[in-house]
Amino acid sequence: MQDDVVTLFAYERWANRKVLDACRKLTAEQYVAEPIPGWPSIRSTLYHIALATEFNLRTLAGAPEESIPTEGDLATVDDVARSLERAHLHFEELRPTLTPERLSTVLTLCAIGRSFTLPRWAILRHIVNHSTYHRGQVAAKLKRFRIDPPNTDFFWWVIEQIPQEA
Repeated sequence: MQDDVVTLFAYERWANRKVLDACRKLTAEQYVAEPIPGWPSIRSTLYHIALATEFNLRTLAGAPEESIPTEGDLATVDDVARSLERAHLHFEELRPTLTPERLSTVLTLCAIGRSFTLPRWAILRHIVNHSTYHRGQVAAKLKRFRIDPPNTDFFWWVIEQIPQEA
């Protein structure tokens, strides 16, 4: 189980970097635009990925509550990248403690105005799944700006990890 979680988070980091690199091709106006009325901007979507990732990993790490950045605090793609790197540092601190027993213990967290009790493994899997969902939204928005979205499926990450014959 620990190896599975480590693998998922290596994939998570890789996929986020690919999306952030593609977003760096946007102009400042495109980054905050709403490509379709009612949809949040690319910036809002990346902010949400970073905020949820950092919040959940800080919670799992038992890190003291830090202030929650606003979307304006993460105004650029590089700001989001730094937030995600901070989150992944929390994961690296947690990694040695992720025994099967610890992954099975439950944790209560508060989010979206409710309390949830979940095993730690479920929270870790949720972080990766949640980011995957929202990276797909970013990919759709990049296409509307005629920027080719990167392939961020788990499948492609695994292919990059294994030497391929030509």
